[in-house]
Amino acid sequence: MPTISRDEVAHLAGLARLAVTESELDTFAGQLDVILDSVARVGEVAAEDIPPTSHAVPVTNVFRSDVVRPGLSQEQALAGAPAAEENRFRVPRILNEEA
Repeated sequence: MPTISRDEVAHLAGLARLAVTESELDTFAGQLDVILDSVARVGEVAAEDIPPTSHAVPVTNVFRSDVVRPGLSQEQALAGAPAAEENRFRVPRILNEEA
């Protein structure tokens, strides 16, 4: 079982520039021991005949096929616009820009 000392926790906290109190050093040392023990157990279970995976279940592509379809003509696109000018959408001027 891995054990991490208070001094190691203080050193790690210093590297991470974390302010840690004396009571927190004991708490964090215990918590880090549990984490390191859990990681060690996972390492024991992993076998060479089991391929690495990124997901527990197979992932399938849920996207539709990329099919070219006709789009709107310029007239159709501008038909629903509140204002159009020179075959473009007319929008209000912003930021006091000059023409």
